[in-house]
Amino acid sequence: MQKINKPLIAFVVAAILGGGYWLWTGHKATPATQNKAAGPVPVTVAKAQSGEMPVFLNIVGRAEAYEGVTVKSRLDGQILAVAYTEGQAVKQGDVLVRLDPGDFNAKVAQAEAIVAKDQAQLAKAQADVERYSGLKARGFVSDEKVNEVRTNEAAAAATLKADQAGLELARLQLSYTTVRAPFAGVVGARLVFPGSSVKINDTALAVVNRINPLYVTFAIPERHLQRLRNAMSKGAMSVQITLPGSKDAPFEGTAKFIDNAVDMTTGTIQMKALLDNKQARLTPGQFLNVSMVLDKLTDAILVPNEAIQQGADGNFLYAVKPDNTVEVRKIEIIASYQGNSAIAKGVAVGETVVTDGQLRLTPGASVSSKPVNPEAAKSKAPEPSPPAR
Repeated sequence: MQKINKPLIAFVVAAILGGGYWLWTGHKATPATQNKAAGPVPVTVAKAQSGEMPVFLNIVGRAEAYEGVTVKSRLDGQILAVAYTEGQAVKQGDVLVRLDPGDFNAKVAQAEAIVAKDQAQLAKAQADVERYSGLKARGFVSDEKVNEVRTNEAAAAATLKADQAGLELARLQLSYTTVRAPFAGVVGARLVFPGSSVKINDTALAVVNRINPLYVTFAIPERHLQRLRNAMSKGAMSVQITLPGSKDAPFEGTAKFIDNAVDMTTGTIQMKALLDNKQARLTPGQFLNVSMVLDKLTDAILVPNEAIQQGADGNFLYAVKPDNTVEVRKIEIIASYQGNSAIAKGVAVGETVVTDGQLRLTPGASVSSKPVNPEAAKSKAPEPSPPAR
């Protein structure tokens, strides 16, 4: 039996293993080679342009009544009648509630009787003064007696004046039994019913809100305060109000108030806008979207919104280099308006950016580009502007 040549066997095994490895690596490299040799990715591109863009501040506000009051009784009494219906539009002076006037009618009658008595006493005192003055002239009475009757006249006049004030107070209290609307507005839900007892300055009888015009209250971050003051110093500042989720035309308002201090807990400052609400389309307490122009950018670098992508590190886009390959650019957005975004850094005017086909791109990928169809771009609805940064 021949001896086994161990070195020869080891060589054959190594050759077999090496050939297998070569075949395996060759087949694995084929797809990568094929992918590398694949054609350029078709994309749509656009040029970064220079232009003007308004800087919008978009926040959420709340409608607020121009005037609002909870009407309360100025007397203790009992409800006789409720003259309004819930949700009724009322004018200034319209009757809302009537209290039982019986007690107050009696007080007025009593005060009128007291005044009549005082008037009679004053007339007697005046007659006494006249009579005693004549007697003194003829020497029948002393000066002391004349002074006494004159004092009685003055006291009677003062008593009459005091009781006349009491009569006026009684009449005023009687008028309080008829509760009227303090201004034109809309009355809320019914709060009392006939027979209910009310206490002075305690029981709420009705809530009246003036909703035309209407305030919209909102808070803006303090970092926008200087821009805001600069904008308001140039004249009336227009504010656009829209209903959340509505595509109707916005309401036009005017900024009328800015608070005198920043809220330290939230870092915001309160503002109010005034707008017309003749058709009562807005209601106090309603949430609203508020938009205002804080500034206007000139010579801004503008790119279509479709070019902007969002990643883990923030916003970016694909820029096409002269050799038709793409690279990733991190960008900083200043503002957006009507389908375009103003870029602070990351792209220059005249550079080409990818607006469609980004999902198939990787850094360094070759692309076959075509420009954006102008007609298709025009047909796109303007996108809402994000909050100013």
